[in-house]
Amino acid sequence: MNLHSAAPRPRDLKDPQVLVATGFGIGLVPWAPGTWASLAALPAAWAIVELAGPVGLATAAVVACVVGMWAAESCVQRGGDKDPQSIVIDEIAGQWLVLLAVPLDPMLYGIGFVLFRAADIWKPWPVSWADKSVGGGFGVMLDDVLAAIYAGLALYGISYLIGGPFGGPG
Repeated sequence: MNLHSAAPRPRDLKDPQVLVATGFGIGLVPWAPGTWASLAALPAAWAIVELAGPVGLATAAVVACVVGMWAAESCVQRGGDKDPQSIVIDEIAGQWLVLLAVPLDPMLYGIGFVLFRAADIWKPWPVSWADKSVGGGFGVMLDDVLAAIYAGLALYGISYLIGGPFGGPG
């Protein structure tokens, strides 16, 4: 069957684009799927860093962004919604980008989770501009990447101030 011959059911996890876009089904959780996806990204990031180091996490984040654009584009085109809640690969990629700012540390990972969710929900400029103005799979991913930049910078600053592994006055 041609993947583009008919619109997939939103819960059709046999469709590779739906599977990726929904974060292997996390996006189908009925309440706060983006938050659940960001939360699920934490232990995944930890495992990636343990196995492949920060370069592995950076690589995984870039791959998630690129593959996420492909999957989100397909789902957006077939579903008609600009950025459906069920697409959460953007939250996973964004959360991983944030965690690049710090080494493995449970407290810093927790703070990174809160900062990313806040930036993704609050949408300071230019995150809000990207969310409203840029469409397709690129737009789905872009606002979360921009939110990740805000959250990552804030997380790095907090790590520095508390005398984390990057030094600082703590």
